[in-house]
Amino acid sequence: MAIVQAVRTALFYFIFIGQTALVAIIIGTAALISGRTRLSWALAVFWCRSNLAYLRAIAGVKTKVSGEENIPQGGCIIAAKHQSDWDVFAIFPYTGRPAYIVKKELMRIPFFGPAARALDCIEVDRKRGAEAIPLMMAQAHAAIERGCRIVIFPEGTRRAPLAPADYRQGIVRLYRELNVPVVPVALNSGLFWGRNSPIIWPGTAEARFLPAIEPGLAPDVFLERLKAAIEPASNELILGAVDRGLDRPVGPELQARIDALRNAPPAG
Repeated sequence: MAIVQAVRTALFYFIFIGQTALVAIIIGTAALISGRTRLSWALAVFWCRSNLAYLRAIAGVKTKVSGEENIPQGGCIIAAKHQSDWDVFAIFPYTGRPAYIVKKELMRIPFFGPAARALDCIEVDRKRGAEAIPLMMAQAHAAIERGCRIVIFPEGTRRAPLAPADYRQGIVRLYRELNVPVVPVALNSGLFWGRNSPIIWPGTAEARFLPAIEPGLAPDVFLERLKAAIEPASNELILGAVDRGLDRPVGPELQARIDALRNAPPAG
C-alpha cells in the first residue's frame, strides 16, 4: 500500500509542480504587462479546482467543504486552521475575491511574486515580527476596499494534526484594524497531506466554515472565541476521520494525541 501510494504521490507532485510553474509564468507575465486581468483570475480558479481534481484522481484525496452559508456578504476575514497545502485549494472557491496573506519569501520567487500580487495576495515579512504589521495592515485595508475577503492562517504555518495551538498576533491586529466579521474554518487535511509527510494518503479531507465572530470584541475575548471555535471543530473532524478508518499508518505521536483527546474530560 505504501509503495503504491508513494508512486501516486510522486505522480501528483510532478503534475502539480509543473502546472504551478506554468500558471505562475503566465499570470506573472500578464501581471507585468497588464496588471490584474480576467485571464489571471480564470487561471487561478482553474489552478485550484484542477489541483483538487488531481488529488482525488491520482492520490485518492477527496474534498468535502461545508458551512459556506456562514460566510457573510461583504468584507470579512476568513481565519483557517492550517495543516496542508490542500487548505488553500479547498477554501479558495468559497471566498469570492480572496486576498491571501502569504510570507515574503514566496513573493520573491520569479513570476510567482507578480502573479500573487495580481491575485490580491498580501505580503508579510515574518522575520521582522511586529515591524511587519503596519505594512500588512495597509495592504489589508486596500484589499477590503477593493472588495476582497482576507484569508489568513492564524498560526502562520502548517501544523500537525492535534498539535498544540499556536495562534499569532497578526489575526488579532487584523480583527481590530479592519472591524469586520471573522469566519473561523476548521479542517482535518493534515491526516492526508501532512507538512513533512513524503506520502499523500487517500481519504476525505474536510473543511468547515463556522459561524462568524462579530467585530468589536476585546482582543483577548476575540482570540479565545476564535480558538474555541476552530480547535474543537477541527478535533471533531479529525476524530470523525479516525473513526471511519484511515488508510495510512498512525505513528506513536499522533496516536498519543488521539488517545489524549478521547480521554480528555468534557469541556465546561
